[in-house]
Amino acid sequence: MELKKSDFYFDLPPELIAQDPLEDRSSSRLLVLDRASGVVSHSVFREITDYLQPGDCLVLNNTRVIPARLLGVREETGAHAEVLLLKRRENDVWETLVKPGKKCRPGTRLVFGDGLLRAEILETVEEGNRLIRFSYEGIWEEMLDRLGEMPLPPYITHRLQDKNRYQTVYAKYEGSAAAPTAGLHFTSELLERIEAGGVETAYVTLHVGLGTFRPVKEDNILDHHMHSEYYQVSKEAAGKINAAKSRGGRVICVGTTSCRTVESAADENGMVQPGSGSTEIFIYPGYRFRVLDALITNFHLPESTLVMLVSALAGRENVLRAYEEAIRERYRFFSFGDAMLVK
Repeated sequence: MELKKSDFYFDLPPELIAQDPLEDRSSSRLLVLDRASGVVSHSVFREITDYLQPGDCLVLNNTRVIPARLLGVREETGAHAEVLLLKRRENDVWETLVKPGKKCRPGTRLVFGDGLLRAEILETVEEGNRLIRFSYEGIWEEMLDRLGEMPLPPYITHRLQDKNRYQTVYAKYEGSAAAPTAGLHFTSELLERIEAGGVETAYVTLHVGLGTFRPVKEDNILDHHMHSEYYQVSKEAAGKINAAKSRGGRVICVGTTSCRTVESAADENGMVQPGSGSTEIFIYPGYRFRVLDALITNFHLPESTLVMLVSALAGRENVLRAYEEAIRERYRFFSFGDAMLVK
């Protein structure tokens, strides 16, 4: 079966790309798609409790975004350089994305924060990424918090006033280059209300890589190579998810990252196994979900792997029709945009 990238295209007016987060996280709009019938209805995110039932299990990704964007200069010339931290290889050596790539060859030295932080480019690795060794005095996390900026996606051009707004309220374990954005709609009060209604919450960790934003280049999507991301599922989280399945409750994943985590950690019988590892799982139409029953997610880019994942759950035609309605109704798209429940 050939699935074409163009099968997942839709025309999005640029003014619908949300540039700023809402004042109140839970006041986003919520489009509800019934995947069996294709019927769409509209609500507000704080009313998500209307769609949850006692015995359900909500799965949330508690990764924490690091302020991974460093703006500095090249030591020799004083010319501007930008570094995006992708993956820690060892202590102070990171795999990074560097701009301008042509000027930042191995041996180049970079300076950040008037010399508080220095770096040397060691080598070029796959996809043109650079290995960099950093040198500084003090504690790395404090240095990063002081000098780093949040690595907002390229389609957000506004500067973020409050770093915490690109962070879920339950973010815990540092390691992401991008936020699991479906979780941005939850407040602590809303989570308390959900739990008071008899819904379990299970926290898993998947460190989101920038590959999330990498466009699908191949016409036949089966030729697309997925990026690798680290995930971890605790015994407690696996126990909660498996218990929900066995009692007939639904497993509702918050975001495509939570979905990819539980599907990667599941055995053939749909039981989630505790542990950690790397996943390159690519979910597209034809995929048989082992664990997930429903999904809370944002509105994604045309032709992206994320639209393909949602289409695997709800059917391509249903999803594209729902997106058409969202565009007609002027929903806000992408990271700081509105939400969708596929049930």
